[in-house]
Amino acid sequence: MKSKAKGGGPIPLEDQLCYSIYSASIAIQRVYKPLLDELGLTYPQYLVLNVLWRADQQTVGAIADQLGLESSTLTPVLKRLEAAGLVHRARNPENERQVLVNLTEKGDALRTEAGCLGEALLTASGDTVQNLAALNADIRRLRDALYAKIGGWSLTGD
Repeated sequence: MKSKAKGGGPIPLEDQLCYSIYSASIAIQRVYKPLLDELGLTYPQYLVLNVLWRADQQTVGAIADQLGLESSTLTPVLKRLEAAGLVHRARNPENERQVLVNLTEKGDALRTEAGCLGEALLTASGDTVQNLAALNADIRRLRDALYAKIGGWSLTGD
């Protein structure tokens, strides 16, 4: 990236990769919002359900790890999902320090209804599945390279 800033100052915001990714994420969430509203979900709740749709019955810590969150940040989201009847939380009988999270039938049934989000993104972007898949792969490679360098979070099963 070339700096267009005069005098060696910061790169203009619109030329910064971090800002492009950040603002694209906000735009995607805005595309999803009306659909998530119909499902009665927030974006963080949708992400948690996605983790559980991949593999049900996970610990709070495992879900937090996959989303790059602290368990304490995830707990209020899980409480709201449980209050909505979408998940059930219970102590792990084999390790009382762990809380297991399971989808309810209602939570599992939302999997099919939430499938429309990908279509909404395709329609709103006007792009092809192949181009968006390639962009996604590039961004994942960037994320993984950064975390490999700085240590810390990595997605399991990615």
